[in-house]
Parts: sequence; structure tokens; C-alpha cells
Amino acid sequence: MRELDVWAHSPGAVPGRWHSLADHVRSTADLARAFADSFGAGELAWALGLCHDAGKCADEWQRKLAKVASTGQKVGIDHRKLGTLLVLDRAELAAMVVLGHHGGLTAGSRLLELEWTAERTANLERFFDVVPEARALRSGSSLVPEEWRESFSVADLGVRLVFSAMVDADHLDTAAHRRGWSSPRVRPPVDMVGLVRRFEQGRARLIAERGEPSELDVVRGGLYDDVVRLASGVPGVYRLPAPTGSGKTLTAAGFALHHAAKHGKSRVVVAVPFTTITEQNADVYRRVLGAENVLEHHSNVELDDWRMKLSAENWDAPFVVTTTVQLFDSLFGRKPARSRKVHRLANAVVVLDEVQALPVSLLVPILDALKVLSSRFGTTVLLASATQPSFEHLNVWRDLDVRPLVDAPVELFARLRRVRYEWWCDPQPTLEQVADAIGDEPRALAIVNTVKQARDLFRLVRSDAEVVHLSTRMCSLHRKTALDRVRELLKGGKVLVVSTQLIEAGVDVDFPVVFRAVAPAESLQQAAGRANREGRLPEPGRVVVFDAVDAPVPKFYRTAVDKTRALFGPGRDPDDQALLDEYYRSLYTGLNVDDAERGREIQNSRADLDFQAVADGPERADGKRDRRLAFRMIDEDPVSVIVTTYGPEGHAAGLVERLRSEGAAVLRELRQYVVSLPRELARAAHVRALCRPVIAGADDLWEWVGDYDPHVGIDIEQIGKDTVW
Repeated sequence: MRELDVWAHSPGAVPGRWHSLADHVRSTADLARAFADSFGAGELAWALGLCHDAGKCADEWQRKLAKVASTGQKVGIDHRKLGTLLVLDRAELAAMVVLGHHGGLTAGSRLLELEWTAERTANLERFFDVVPEARALRSGSSLVPEEWRESFSVADLGVRLVFSAMVDADHLDTAAHRRGWSSPRVRPPVDMVGLVRRFEQGRARLIAERGEPSELDVVRGGLYDDVVRLASGVPGVYRLPAPTGSGKTLTAAGFALHHAAKHGKSRVVVAVPFTTITEQNADVYRRVLGAENVLEHHSNVELDDWRMKLSAENWDAPFVVTTTVQLFDSLFGRKPARSRKVHRLANAVVVLDEVQALPVSLLVPILDALKVLSSRFGTTVLLASATQPSFEHLNVWRDLDVRPLVDAPVELFARLRRVRYEWWCDPQPTLEQVADAIGDEPRALAIVNTVKQARDLFRLVRSDAEVVHLSTRMCSLHRKTALDRVRELLKGGKVLVVSTQLIEAGVDVDFPVVFRAVAPAESLQQAAGRANREGRLPEPGRVVVFDAVDAPVPKFYRTAVDKTRALFGPGRDPDDQALLDEYYRSLYTGLNVDDAERGREIQNSRADLDFQAVADGPERADGKRDRRLAFRMIDEDPVSVIVTTYGPEGHAAGLVERLRSEGAAVLRELRQYVVSLPRELARAAHVRALCRPVIAGADDLWEWVGDYDPHVGIDIEQIGKDTVW
């Protein structure tokens, strides 16, 4: 091997074609700079990319790499510390990007543990022989943008964004080598003006397909025109209080695209709380923008085209539809694979749909991050929902200028009012009485707060109409089949549905009457959106709020329900915007959101630039991480159980056998047969007895061998624990 034959990677798709270290770090540096230029950190990202693999110059690493080429074994030698030391003085705490570009960001304090050795000094000189321009990194002024020193939050997000830019560039260049490509594949900048034109044409086509405009269509069109006119406003944080049925899906997208075209934003990211809404919205956006421009990214989506698979890894698409879980767990994560997409949030328009569903315990770090992304990293944020939380009552947003897109929301809600509320709370009914009232209706939806309540109420309903149950104890294929049946019967048949709250946000169904167990005000309002949704009834739809004596409110709901009971009732509806604002103010005070333990600990960890503590929880005295105080959008740590007795006979069982032999290739197809159970519950001996491992040693995937009810799925009576979903 000649002196300068130093390699980054062994041959990939092209036999005998090694990947030069100099070529790799230069390509990574250039690509990282291109990504980070959008948020003012291009030179820092270039430096980090140039030195990130400097440690691969070590003779031992090169010998191991040769062994990889002949045996396929992994190298297994750390190569991150040399580059970290090289750039430490000029990159300061951002040098963590190099230290974490494989294992993930840890804590800034880890940098203090690094020191020069004679071997590292010799390896550095060899690196300079291979990449001479890297010598300049040893001296000079700080590469960290000055505004990052403004606050811990700016510094935290700055490091996260530049980490994302660098690891994405590293992955792209490595993938290009593995596939035998001459250079990394990156989409050219999108013609946002052209995309707006296509959107408007697609929207006009959808409207024309509806036929003669209804009164509701006229209101929708007026709202759309008013909102899009405001899209030329300065980048920042905007609010769209759009009542159910107002065409929020297209109006929010129209604002986002027009705003992006006006201000040179690079993409639109729409995040919603549930995969069902994601799938529904993504289908609409594909119809108006074309499938090639819309990336749908969440756990259930199937990506057949290799271009879309690559785009999903780093959101390299002009219009992204994802979940809030994917968005915020990535933003506050620390691992390279999850973080790759984060730099795409800079200079973008982020639409948060159904924003009331954000977890209250994480509001402070989420809102702080959104504020800083907007003020320092070029992100425009749009909060879209019929149920607008009053975030300005929290200290973190108290001084933030949130621009409304609807001048007279009270008037708009009044024009679109399609329901009347009835309160069945005093005296309290029993579930049996509620079931009798439901059974008297030809078409009705009932929403309760827990799985047990849904099962109990479902079994109490007596009617000549078809009665359908919905909860997450049914696998997703079962739920989809049930919803398809419900939609078919709503066209003219009789159907009664009993569901947990999974149906109340964004699921496109329309009933003349909705029964809703007493719940937080935002849930009542969301449930009301399933009644007379299209405004086709001659009279307002009915929303019956009941407080059943034998259906207690779940513990974590109680504070919000107490506030709801105090403020709302006969003549005081959840659609009243002034009362809703008072409700949120009272709720945030009652829950002490400004100083709640979890949010406070996450903010403290961010201030320390301890990325591992944010993602995994702070370290306890026993050396373990306190997961209760980690940033996790979903607290429950679920275990997946595969139901093989539902669907086409033998299909799921056959997929399980294929999974054992073929591995992850069939996992996506199997997801439709999966039910998620809380880990604590799944570990119980009597539940574990009803499961068997799919793959030896895999503790997160089991086959369900207990009974599976054709109506309610995994029956809670078998496992003896109630859950909300």
C-alpha cells in the first residue's frame, strides 16, 4: 500500500473499487456545508465533515478495513476522537458532532475526557498528508455562529442541526459508494413557485369534482382566499383556528406553499398526531401535488421506490407528511439515523395539525424549540386546529408574536356551527342507559375514554342496526376493515359505532349524533367534529356529553375534566372560543406546566448540552437513566404482538414464518396484524403465557396465541388491565 493509499470504506457494489478517505471527507464536507448554509453554519459543518473520519488514518484501522474486504467482519475500532481533538478549539462544543457521528450525541462534558497522545499526533500528520487543507483547522477564529451564544436553546438546536447536516452528508456519500454511484444523490432545489401553481390547479380540480358549490363550499373558499392572502407575511409563528369542515387540510397547505414560494423556503413539513390522519392527508396532497412531490413518512407507510426510500431517511422532498412523534422525537433525539432529517427543518414551513394533541408534559421544550427554530433558523411554524390551545399563557411563549390567520374566529365558528350540545350529567346515567339511548338511533357514534369502557358499552348496545367496535386492541387491518364497513353503511344503512378516542381526531366519518363520555374540552370539541361533518342535515347534529356513573374518568384526565366541568355545560359549549381560552389558562395553571418536573429536567439537560440526558433521561444515583424524565412523545413502551388468526386464513401465520427466515423484509406487511401492548402489561406472567416469541432473543415482537375476538380484538378480560387506547 502506498503512503497515500488511505481508505474510508472497502469496496461496495463495484468490485475492487475502494473508497478513498480524501474523497469521502471532502465530499462529506462539501455536502454538509451545502445543507448547513441554510441556517448560517456552513463553514462549521464543512470543518466537521472534513475531519470526521480523520482517525481512519491509523495503521490498525486500515489493516482492519482490509480484513473487512476479505471477511465481511466489522472494523470495531473507534476512529472519532482524532477528528474531535483536531477541531475542538475552533468548533468548541460543536465538536461533539464528530465524537457522536456514529454512536450519537452524548454530553459536552465528554469532550473534557479527550487528550492528545503520541499515536494520535502521528496519525494526525498522516491525515494532513492525505487531506492537506485540513491543516488549517488547527488555528483560526471560532467557527461557531455568534448567535448560538445567545441562549442555551439556540446552542442546543444549533448543534442538533449541524449534527444532522454532517451525519446526513456522511450517510449519503457512503451510500453512493456502496451502490456504485459516482456521487451522492440529492434532489435539486425545488421550484416552489411551480409547485404552488400545481397545487392551485389540483385544488381547483378537486373542487370541480364536487359539483355545484354548497353553502359550506362558499365558506371554505372564502377562508382559503383570506388565509392565502396573508401568506406573504413575514416568517414567524402563525395560528389557523379552522373549525371542523372548513377545509383546513388544503387551507393550511395552501398557506404553507405560498409562504414558502414568497420567502424562498425549501420545503413544507406537515406533522399530525395520528397515522390515520397522516395517511388521509397524504392521499389528498398526492392528488393535488403529484406523488413524486409528496413524501409520507411514518411507521405504517410502504416505500417501494428506492428514491422515496432514500428521501424518507432524510426528508429530501419538497412536501413531507409525517407524525408529530416522528418530528419531535427526531428533533430531540441523539442517534444519527433519527437525526439525519432534522436539518431539513431549517428554512422550512412546518405545519402542526391538530396541535392540541401535543403532550402537555413536553410543551415547554417543544414550544421553546419552535420559537428558536422560527427566530434563529428560518423556520415558519403554522399551528392548525379547530381546538387552538392558548400557548401564549405559558412563560415560554409569553412574549412571542403569534400571528392569527383568521381575523374573526368567533364569527367563523358561528358560520360553520353544525351541532348542538346536550349534557347528560345530572343525574348521572349508567352505561346501560347510555347503551339504550344509542340503540334507539339508526346511525350514531359513541366515544368513551378507555378500552374497557368501549368493550362494555359495545356489548350493552341492542339494536337492529349493525354495531361496530373500534379500539387499538384490534390490529390495524381489523380497524381498517371495520371503518370501511362503517363508511359503507353511512351511505344509507344503519350503523352504530362504539370507539375509544382514536376516532375523534381527523378520521373522516359523519354521523347525525355523537355520544361522548365526559372528557377534556378539546376532546369534546374534536368528537363534535364527527357529527354533521359536512353540514348536510336539515337540523344541527347532536353531541350528547354523558357522565356515566360506572365509567370513571382515567386518572391522568382528571385535572382537565375537572376544569371542563367547571367551565362548560348547558349553554356553555366547547366551541366558545373565549371559554376555551379560559379553559387552557386554568388547565396550564392547574398542571403547573411552566415548572413541571419533566419539562424542567429536559430544559436543564439542554442547558448542559447533555443530549443523552434529554433523549434517555438524566442519570440516577444507581447509574441508570430515569426514562420518566426523558423526551419521549409516547410514554408507553409498547410490545408488538402479531395476531395470526385474523384476516385471510394462514396469511399472517405465513408472514411470521417468512419473518423467521427472511428477516425484516416482511415486517411492513406484518404491521397490519400487530397489536401494541404496554410493556409492563406484556411482561405479566399471565399475558406472556398467551404469547410466544417470533424470533429467539427478540423481546419486542411476539405472536399472540390467545383468543382474538372478531368484534373487539384482544379481549381485555384475558389480560385484566384497562388502557386509554
